[in-house]
Order: sequence, then C-alpha cells, then structure tokens
Amino acid sequence: MIPVTLDVSRRNFLKVSAIAGGGLLLSAYVPFGLSKDEENLFADFTPNAFIRVTADGKITIIAKNPECGQGIKTMLPMLIADEFDVPWASVTVEQAMADSTKYQGQTAGGSTATPSNWDPMRRVGAVGRQMMLAAAAQLWSVPVTECNTDAGTVLHKASGKKASYGELAATAATMTAPDQTKVPLKDPKDYKIIGKFTPGVDNKAIVTGKPLFGIDVTVPGMQYAVFEKCPVFGGKVISANTDVIAKEPGVKKCFIVPGGAVLSELLPGVAIVADSWWAAQSARKKLVVQWDEGKTATQSTVGFAAKAKELFAAPPIKTLRNDGDVDAALTKATKTVEATYEYPFIAHATLEPQNTTAHFHDGRMEIWAPSQSPIGGRGIVAKHLGIDASTIDIHMMRNGGGFGRRLNNDYMVEAAWIAKESGVPVKLVWSREDDMRHDFYRPGGHHHFKGGVDASGKIVAWKDHFVSYGQGEQFTQAGNMGGSDFPAGLVADYNLGYSIIESGIPTGFLRAPSSNALAYVMHSFIDELGAAAGADQFKFRMDLLAGTTAGAKSSMDLERMRGVLEMVADKSGWGKGPALPKGRGRGIAFYFSHRGYFAEVVEATVSKAGGVTVNQVWVVGDVGRQIINPSGADTQVQGAIMDGIAETLAQEITFENGRTKQSNLNEYKLLRMPQAPKVEVHWRITDNNPTGIGEPALPPVIPALCNAIYAATGKRIRSLPLTKTDLSWA
Repeated sequence: MIPVTLDVSRRNFLKVSAIAGGGLLLSAYVPFGLSKDEENLFADFTPNAFIRVTADGKITIIAKNPECGQGIKTMLPMLIADEFDVPWASVTVEQAMADSTKYQGQTAGGSTATPSNWDPMRRVGAVGRQMMLAAAAQLWSVPVTECNTDAGTVLHKASGKKASYGELAATAATMTAPDQTKVPLKDPKDYKIIGKFTPGVDNKAIVTGKPLFGIDVTVPGMQYAVFEKCPVFGGKVISANTDVIAKEPGVKKCFIVPGGAVLSELLPGVAIVADSWWAAQSARKKLVVQWDEGKTATQSTVGFAAKAKELFAAPPIKTLRNDGDVDAALTKATKTVEATYEYPFIAHATLEPQNTTAHFHDGRMEIWAPSQSPIGGRGIVAKHLGIDASTIDIHMMRNGGGFGRRLNNDYMVEAAWIAKESGVPVKLVWSREDDMRHDFYRPGGHHHFKGGVDASGKIVAWKDHFVSYGQGEQFTQAGNMGGSDFPAGLVADYNLGYSIIESGIPTGFLRAPSSNALAYVMHSFIDELGAAAGADQFKFRMDLLAGTTAGAKSSMDLERMRGVLEMVADKSGWGKGPALPKGRGRGIAFYFSHRGYFAEVVEATVSKAGGVTVNQVWVVGDVGRQIINPSGADTQVQGAIMDGIAETLAQEITFENGRTKQSNLNEYKLLRMPQAPKVEVHWRITDNNPTGIGEPALPPVIPALCNAIYAATGKRIRSLPLTKTDLSWA
C-alpha cells in the first residue's frame, strides 16, 4: 500500500507524499465558510488523516469525534464519502484514536460538530475525488475536464475507459494535491449520501451485543477496581482500614489515593483492586474510612431554598441588563403578574456508568475510555501522574450516553492513577450509586419575576431577579445567565439582576446547558402574561417576536424563530378543530440555543387523580439548509423530547449534609417506553449553514408541557419536578 498524506501547513496549501504500501491516504485543513470568530477556533488545525484507499479497492473513512449516541460516527464520514463519490455501502468507518497532532476538535459537546465540520469534511472528500480524476487523466493522456466519477470509479466517456479508485490509488500518490479552497463541491441536487436516511454504522453491533463501549473493554491480565470517594464533595481521607481490605477474597491491592482539590479531576479516595469487579465491590462494603468532610458538609437543598427566599427579599447583587425604566413601566401596565419559579439540580444518569481501562507499560500510559473530551482527559492524566502527555495513548470508546457528563474526565484520571500504582492493566467501573452521587449536576436555580402587559395585550415590562449558585459573584458552571439571553431585546423596559448562593456542589453541562432551565421559566412566565392579557398563546408569542416593542436587538434571528413558530402551529392544528375534552390541554413554546431554532407544541391529559399523560408532541426545527442524516436528526430530536419530559415529570437531585440523597434509578426516574408520547418532527429549511441538533430541541418541551398542564387544569407549574406537586406520571 502507498499512503498519500495531504500535509497542510497553511490553510490553502496541500502537499502530497508517497509512503510505501500501495494505496491512498488523504487529509485536510481548516474549516471554510465560517465566521471569523469560528475560524479562530481552528487556528492550530493540523493535518488530519481521514481517507484510506487500498490497492484492492477497500475504502476506509476515519470518524474523528467521540460517539456518544449523537450519530457523529456516521454523519462525519457521510460528508466525506459523498464528496469523494463512493457508495456508502462500500465504506468502512473506523473510529480515530485521540490524537491532537492529526486531529483537532475531538470533542462531543455543544452541538458543534456539524457547524465545525460541514465544510472541511466535504473538502476532504472533494480533494480526494479531484486527485483520482487527475490520476486517471494522466494514465489515459486525456484532459481531466473530460473525466468524471461515479460510485468509486473514474470514467472517460469519449473513450469508454474506466478505472476504480483502488486501481488509481498508486498513481494518485504521485499527484500534486489541488488547492482545497478551489476544489469544486457538489451541487446539493447531486448528493447521493448527504440528506438520505442512513442507519448508524454501529447499529448492528449494538443490537447484537458486540463490544463497542468503554465498559466492554477487556485486555490480557486485566484486574478490576472500585474507588471510594468522600460522600461530601471535596472531602479528604484521614485514614482507612486498607490492611484489612487487602486480605479480603480476590483483593490484590487496597491503597489511599491522595488526590487534589479540583472537583473535576482526581479527588482523594481509597482504591480497591481485585481479580473481579464483584470481589472489589464486595470488599468495599467492609471499607471503613475516616473523612475530613470540609465546609460543603453544611449545605443542603433545604438550606439553599431558605437562602433563595432571603436573597429575593433584597436587591440583586449585580445587574446584568437594564433597558428603559422597568419600575415605571410596571406602574403604567394594564395588568401585572408576579411569580417565583424554581428548578432543581438534576443528574446526567448515563445508562453506562463512568469507566476507564488503563495500563501503564513500557513508559507509556494506554487508556480505553468513553470520554466526550479525550484530549482534555489526557492533560489531566499527565498533570496528576507527572508524565508527559505525548506518552499517553487514548482509545476513544463509544459512550453509553454522555449528555455532557463525560466532558469531565475524573473517572479517566482515577483509572490511570490506580493502574500506575498497581502495575497491571486495571478496569475501573463506577457503581450506579457512584455515578449518581458523584455527578457534575445541572445546577438548580430560582427566578422572581414581575411583568406587565398593556391594554393591547403586549408585554411592556419584564423584571427578573435570578438566584443561582456559585462563589462570590461568580456563577457555578452551567448556572449562568447572560444579559443578552431571551427575552432581552424584545421588551423595551427590561431588567435582569442576579444573586449567588454559595455552593460546593459540583456542576456541569447537561444537554442544552442553561437553556434547558431558562426556557422553562421564561416561557412559563410568558404563558402567565399571555393568560393575564387574555391572548391566544401562539399569537402572543408572535407579537413578542415582532420586535416592535424594543429598541434593542435580540440575540436570535427573529424571522427564523417566527418561521418555526408559525410552522409548528400549522402542523399541530393550533386553534383549529373542536375544543379539547376536559382535562386535556395544549402548550406552546420556542427557544433558540446552540444555533438551532425550535418551536414545540405539547398535548397532555391530566386525570382527576393527577396522573399526567403526554399524548403527542409536535416539533419544528430550523438548523439550516441541509439535514445531513435525517435518520439521526429525527432520532436526536425524539430523544431530546423524551429527556425533557422526564426532567419535567420526575427528576430531581437533593442534598443533605453535603451529600446527594438519591442513589439509583429507583429514586431518579427515567422515562419508560409506555410513557413515551408520539413525537412528530418537521424541518424548516432555510438558507443558512447547517448547525447541530443534539441539544436545541430539548429546551422548549419543558415549558410547553407545563403550559399544556395549565391549559388542562388551570394549575400553574412554578416548581419542578411535577412529582413535588400532586401530579405524577399516569
């Protein structure tokens, strides 16, 4: 095989060189067609190998990003394959290693993969196609303009000659690569793979139980580990009966890990290594640890609620935005509404608990991990183990759910430390209780609103005192709200201030971070104002999006948002047909997050006993001009809806004495199949660059469901989850 590497040292420069072997290896550089700010994210983008063509015609495409159920292992190779002009059935997809030299942006989070890779991945394929054309033209002594490609073959119509990519690979290795900024890209009407329903490349392996996930890893000589950390976040080990535990059946080692103070890295704890996970976990039950619990031991959910009430009685500590004169506007308003909303901390509850297999040998650390941020994990491992990052090899295993949890790599560094200390390959697997009690939770929050509408039924005043969590004046991770967040810029007299509850609870990003909470409170309060105005809730929101009541500019494209809102009203038949029966109602909401525009209608029934049934959800999304894989896109939206419904109905993490009270899925409910509603997904295609889908569909469903419950019962939902009220799953 002769691999050819397109070595890019500048953004529009490609170099080809041959390496012994007999095929073709292609790579590409920098994204094109992004904003200047987006381009800056890729300023250090280095050569990335993506395509391998062997002399026998086998085509392999590398998937560079972690796969955690968002379909990226299928979607990114689809972009390359279509422009390379090869049949999808002939492509083998291979998961990349974590490699910051070959690949950049190897993360899964923020719905960034599509906007970051839409252009560069297509150019990888287009450059490869042009090189195959050039190789054929040289062999046949014909103008390259007379050649064309079809299904992995180059054709010369005039002479009837044709050659497969495999036959041309060796010649292509001698060609000069074209300027990737000038290679022609396909007209969308010629797409053969992009836009087609394409099953996930791992689907068969998943349903037949093939080992793909981190928890499936097995290596020769492997031992198993568990890791006991302080039940209070940030606590330290004073002493432990390690000598006793080391004598338990099957146990090989038991030792204290000193750790550090950064909650997202290696914390202090006690490791038990045994010849089976069950032996390690059984010995753990006899472990006696004396802990220095630290100051977080005084914190609790009850205390947080009392502090929020106290803070609401005083002015905010800081103002984030102040447009006009909101107090004067409230005085002049025809009707005013005042309400306090709250939402809880929630857990990621990934179906696959956190795990990593690690082996320190021959001066190198080899890691098999289901991480959303493997390069970040490498840095943490290097820091705590005192080894060079270049000596750490990370196999990116498929994630059994991520939702943002696996952006933190605490489990990875734990496994690496234990493996280095043990001198053998070690597989660390957290128990479900570990996973629930040592998460990086979506932070809770509290909002006290005052709002007003005028005689025409339009919002004329909006005041929000937001109480979040953190330290001093700093928000905890994912607990922030910005001065430009919705509905800022749409109400002329608008005021947003915030206060902070001191907290040592670890928090992190959870699917549609911040937006999943803010959408709930904003659209629930909008619904209250709409009801006070006696307005139709769809028309009330359309008036808000008209943008005529404010001099400031909204952070979203109002035309795109109006478009999805109008379309979801149409698809759901909002305001049409016979009146719904008693106990059944519909709610509507929209939200802009992670570059996606989504509007949703929920229809729900509430029984006399308070049982809630979600009958149907209508979703309309605008994520640009191209849905790359409709199969994956629809699945992502449906999954987001299920997540949002579960969060609304039953999910809550509470704390007492600095400890998480919930320990397993019997206390933290996931949506069951019989409770899943019909979800009808529609796409509004607009002339904008494609953006991600994994997150932006979630936020609107939470307020839409709460508003549907109000429409059905007259009961306003100002605190989540619903199980805290007299409502429950039917």
